[in-house]
Amino acid sequence: MRTHVLLLTLVLSAPALAQAGATTVFTGFSLVDGRGGAAVENAAMAVRDGRIIAVGPRAAVQPPANATVVVLSGKTVIPGLINAHGHINDVPDLSTYAAYGVTTVFSLGSEPAPVFAARAEQSSRQLARARAFVAGPVVAASTAESARSVVASIALTKPDIIKIRVDDNLGTSRKMPPEVYRAVIDEAHKRGLRVAAHLFYLADAKDLLASGADVVAHSVRDAAVDDEVIALLREKRVCYIPTLMREVSTFVYESTPAWFSDPLFLAHANKQWIAAAADPAAQQRVRSSPSAQRYKAALDQASVNLKRLADAGIPIAMGTDTGPNGRFQGYFELMELELMAKAGMTASQVIQSATSVAARCMQIDRDLGTLERGKWADFVVLDANPLENISNVRRISAVYIAGNRVKR
Repeated sequence: MRTHVLLLTLVLSAPALAQAGATTVFTGFSLVDGRGGAAVENAAMAVRDGRIIAVGPRAAVQPPANATVVVLSGKTVIPGLINAHGHINDVPDLSTYAAYGVTTVFSLGSEPAPVFAARAEQSSRQLARARAFVAGPVVAASTAESARSVVASIALTKPDIIKIRVDDNLGTSRKMPPEVYRAVIDEAHKRGLRVAAHLFYLADAKDLLASGADVVAHSVRDAAVDDEVIALLREKRVCYIPTLMREVSTFVYESTPAWFSDPLFLAHANKQWIAAAADPAAQQRVRSSPSAQRYKAALDQASVNLKRLADAGIPIAMGTDTGPNGRFQGYFELMELELMAKAGMTASQVIQSATSVAARCMQIDRDLGTLERGKWADFVVLDANPLENISNVRRISAVYIAGNRVKR
């Protein structure tokens, strides 16, 4: 009876940072746990020391007598979004990502030392910004011998993955030769590190997969994916990261985007980037850019390829390549989910791509990606169910990381 009475003493907002050993129980919400099933109505989740200790139907979650209870009636809870391909320029970026519900970012290249330090601190139960995983410098080498040396140097910094670029930027630069990227892949594997490959062309995708690349970090954008590349992706168990919003960023600033007036965007977006993109001279340069028009066509091809790969059962991990100027961290991830749905993925597939599938692809699923007992309590509270309309991911009520409410 005492527990029943305490459950009626409702707390409408959790403390910013939970006390050590204290339990917070979130109740009354619809649960989308990231595993692909239907939402569980009237769910509850108990959190202690940053991790989930129980989750499921409310009747099955029995809180301790001294638990703080947070009522989320009418809300939907999903796992925190995982960006499998972003970029972190500095530690404050982690708060920006988190404000939009992106609770984990795999930064694929060029992170400064403070970001490495932030990664080392993210096992804390007091964490209240996005988690960071890092690649260090993108490998730039012109010979196989120098490639091995560069990988050895990067490995000393203990990155989570190695990143290479195999792209000629629409014919304007020299691509990394096959003998060089094969040396990178071989040396990385010898050191227990996986390799994420930036690419553009179908032929390069096939050779990189045959050579042992572990993650395809962008869409194939020059041609339709075929049975051969699908077979390679399946055989090698390689994940595919579409980064559709990367393409959008190359041409969208030919005029001022409609979302520049969205209050959600404006709440956390980089003001200098907004001003630069709205400059009439800058917009004229985009309108006059042949590459912008080619990337616009590339987006169409990337979308068609995404649909075929998803239908073929290839694991799709959400990623955006956000971080460079004009690729707005956090907000672009929400638009990426909408573009994935527009390409033909179901809302359930899209949510999984940004949660459980991304976690498995980036090998962090022991702790993240689904709302299950033992995992970090990283989750987003929404005002509506994204399984009914993927655009509901924009309707963010609150974000929690390690059970701590993120300042937004």
